[in-house]
Amino acid sequence: MAPRKSTQSKTRQSQTKLNKSVQNKTASKSGKHADWLEKAHVLTEALPFMQLYDKKTVVIKYGGHAMGDPELSAAFARDVVLLKQAGINPVVVHGGGPQIAEMLQRLGMKSKFAGGLRVTDGKTMEVVEMVLAGSINKQIVTALNQAGGRAIGLSGKDGNLLVAKKTKAKTRDPDSNIEKVIDIGFTGEPEKVNPEVLYDLARSDAIPVIAPVATSRTGQTYNVNADTAAGAIAAAIEAERLLMLTDVAGVLDKNGVLIEHLTLRQANTLIKNGTAVGGMIPKLGTAIAARKNGVEAVAILDGRIPHAILLELFTALGAGTLIS
Repeated sequence: MAPRKSTQSKTRQSQTKLNKSVQNKTASKSGKHADWLEKAHVLTEALPFMQLYDKKTVVIKYGGHAMGDPELSAAFARDVVLLKQAGINPVVVHGGGPQIAEMLQRLGMKSKFAGGLRVTDGKTMEVVEMVLAGSINKQIVTALNQAGGRAIGLSGKDGNLLVAKKTKAKTRDPDSNIEKVIDIGFTGEPEKVNPEVLYDLARSDAIPVIAPVATSRTGQTYNVNADTAAGAIAAAIEAERLLMLTDVAGVLDKNGVLIEHLTLRQANTLIKNGTAVGGMIPKLGTAIAARKNGVEAVAILDGRIPHAILLELFTALGAGTLIS
């Protein structure tokens, strides 16, 4: 009988192992189903938003330190290509402040700012154009192409896309609250946008990637703030949305708390009362101008969040501050 008892024991042990194995596989399968169901729910939730933006143009200002993060850069490229595949026409306008500052430092040159805008002398302008229209532009184009898109890089000079004029910065003395006007060299602002080249690229199913370097009517090269350039382009092509990626959560109040929604009047007040400082001043100025010139809404997004663009466009949650 001993051998039979041993056999029964072994049989029970084997059956127990089998049952556990089946349970584990079932649990694993159930877990996978739950994951896929969650993903399916996200897709169905996004559907109304996708329909809303179908065949619409979205201008994306891409900049900040997110461009220097490989994971965020790859996620950005995939997201932009996804927009294209979803029937949306994305137009990318990029900055490159940190990269310009790094190159200037390597060359023993200092970065200077006034009113949130770069002070650009002749030598600095050469570096700015080299970094923006050269290395950064091609890096973004390459990333988009590797993600399955068909990106084409250009600057404001190409096709006479951007015609610029000299701009002067305004700064406000914190003590006297008196506004001063400062000459900031070869820093310009868009005077005219000739969007025909963008229409041609849209018809050819390409994704434009634009460096904000432009020429004046007399042929002088100007460094144009990327936010300002993106806003002018968005207005010229009647974009549905202008998205500006930045290194902060969005527009913050005086206590550092995110403001999720702003009217044009509220945005203007933040500039006038000094709540908006540094690079947020031209961003809000751009948002106000873009809205007044026909852009449906503007969002200032936290570019440090992966897939911030998708969160803003395809969910009710958003990923920053909406100006509408």
